Parts: sequence; C-alpha cells; structure tokens
Amino acid sequence: MRIYKVGGAVRDRLLGKPVTDIDWVVVGATTEEMLAKGFRPVGADFPVFLHPNSGEEYALARTERKSGRGYGGFTFHASPEVTLEEDLIRRDLTINAMAEDDQQNLTDPYHGQRDLEARLLRHVSPAFAEDPLRVLRVARFAARYAALGFTVAPETLELMRQLSESGELEALTPERSWKEISRALMENQPQVFIEVLRACGALKVLMPEVDALFGVPQPPAHHPEIDTGVHTLSVLQQAALHKQPLTVRWACLLHDLGKGLTPEQEWPQHIAHEFKGLKLIKAVNERFKAPRDCQELAMLVGEYHTHGHRALELKPSTLLELLQSFDVYRRPQRFEEFIAACEMDARGREGLEQRSYPQADYLRGAATAARTIAVQPLLEKGFKGPELGEAIKRERLKALKAYKENA
Repeated sequence: MRIYKVGGAVRDRLLGKPVTDIDWVVVGATTEEMLAKGFRPVGADFPVFLHPNSGEEYALARTERKSGRGYGGFTFHASPEVTLEEDLIRRDLTINAMAEDDQQNLTDPYHGQRDLEARLLRHVSPAFAEDPLRVLRVARFAARYAALGFTVAPETLELMRQLSESGELEALTPERSWKEISRALMENQPQVFIEVLRACGALKVLMPEVDALFGVPQPPAHHPEIDTGVHTLSVLQQAALHKQPLTVRWACLLHDLGKGLTPEQEWPQHIAHEFKGLKLIKAVNERFKAPRDCQELAMLVGEYHTHGHRALELKPSTLLELLQSFDVYRRPQRFEEFIAACEMDARGREGLEQRSYPQADYLRGAATAARTIAVQPLLEKGFKGPELGEAIKRERLKALKAYKENA
C-alpha cells in the first residue's frame, strides 16, 4: 500500500498558495485492507474512505470508462493493480494530475509542473472530452488563476468547443452546474469564467440569455463601454472587487437580460428592459435551480435597478412602493444587497469605476425613515385590520416626504 497526496493540494503548494483541502490516493490496496485499518467507506460509486483520525478522504487508485451521457455516465474500476499514472491520467488538467509522497517527491507523468510554469490550463488526455462538467471546471480555474496569468491552452479550448457543440452539456444536472457556477462566481475574477464559456461556445448553450447581450449597444452617454455584454462582465468584476456575496454577484450577472430582447431598430435605447427581462431571469434561475435568496434578489434587481439609479428623483410614493417591494421592515439585508448590486451596476462602466454613488446612502436613509414609524401609537388610536395597514402606510409616506425635503 502506497499513499500519495494528489490534485489541488500539490498544485497549490507548487504555486505557493495556501493548501486547504487535501485529497489522497491509495495505490496497491483493497477495500478489505482499508477497512481493516479503520477507514470508513463513503463512496457509493467507487471506493472512497474517511481517515479514522483526520476525517480526510482517501480514494483507491482507479480507472474509468465512459458508459453514458453526462457527468455521471462513467463506470469505475478500482483494484490493487491500478497504477498511480493510470489514476492520474483520468484527471482533467495536467496541473491537477500531479502527486507527491510523504517526502514531497513529485510524480508528474503529464508535465503539470511545466504547465504551471507556463501558466497554461491544459487537458491531460483526449478523455477530457468525455465529461461535460469539465468545460465549467476549466472556466472556473481560469477565473481563479487569471490574476497569475493563466490561460486555457488552445487545444483544450478546442476540445471544450467540441463538447459544447456535442449536446453533452445538456446532460448536466442543474445541481452539478450550479455548484460550478456558484463557485466560479465567488472567484476573484468571475468575469473570466463567463469569457471562457463564451470563447468555447458553452455560454450560448448554458445561458443563451447572457450570451445574447454581447454585441447589443447601449447609449454611449450612460455607457462609454457601449456593449451590454462587456458592461455585464464589468459589473461582475466590480462585485468581486468589492467582495460582494453570491446573491449580489448572481443578480449582477442577470440584471440586464431584458436588453437582449430589444429589437435592433430600437438600439441603443432599451425601453422597459427591466420588465422584459424578468421572464428571462426566471428561466435562468429555474434552469440551474439557484437557491431561493439568489433567485429573489436577481428578480428584484432586474425589475428595480433603474429605480435605484434614479433614487434621488423618485417621488415619496414611488420610494415607498420600492421599500414595500423589498419588505425592508422584515428583511433589511435583502434591500442592502439590492443597493450593493445597483452600485456595482453604476461602477461597471468604462471610466466610471471610481465615481461616487450617493444613491446608496439616500436609499439607506429612506429605509431608516420608513422604519421609524411605530405601530403602537396607531393601535392606541383604535386602528386595526386593513385600516391599520393604511394608517401605517400614510405615516411612512409622511416620513418619506419629510426625509426627501431634508435630504
């Protein structure tokens, strides 16, 4: 029995980055031997065990063979005869196909270290094209390591293009796709994830609504970058720079989908794009079964982001409707995330990245003013039921009028 550290832990150590998760592969062992040493089995499809003390995952060396469509369409074979090189060749990228023993002696049969130095994301073998999930994984790694100068090798991008055209991407489950998408959006340069998907044709398959934004012009006076797709990438980049949570980043990606529906003869104007985009945002949300908080914020940002930008001009009644739509009294955090998404949208414009966004503090102040209305005095005046609701609304409107006059 020989045990090796594999994959990301080896890659990140060689890059000088902190190692968090460690994966181990065990060569020359049987399931019975692992159980006898106290390892606990967890793998349903292939033999993976938890270490009795550390709880880390140890997998028996295995080979795999394509047996069906999609991410799960593989049969695995694990036995003591499977070599380390055979186990490593089934991995996605050369930089993830290295192993080291307990003395940090490197086993690198597919030249991962060379590609690390060349800053290349390159597939290990033609079997790469058997797993459609790898298109998303490579794009995610491109987003993670873009700051270090990594790019996707041309021959790997070509394989990704073939996968995108093969129909295999449609076989991915929403859960697996969302796992990769959500992780990619939380990388330091999530816009690179979208750029790589677009470069290999996968964006058109997975998110045609986002792909349709590229080449759609906007008014240069408001959008010096002009192209709506380029703007969307910039907004996503700003969200990452400002360390926004996943909910905000997802909303930033989808906020302008309605502009992809504007007839060419109406360009560069996009009248009512906020409402037109809602059905598209809903479709993307449902396609990937995004978590409820991500779905809700994306819909609200899509519908109201231009309200956010015009906050200082809104009538008190419109401002009150906006606050009601977000249920700011019970869910203040969601409104705060809306404000953040609006600010990222404003900053995601060429040359305007550093411009102040006074609307943010104005909206926060409006929410505070509306929240100060106490219900108890109205109850004491005898209001109840629907009348109480109307009385609260009147008082909040009065507070917002005073706020606007004094702002």
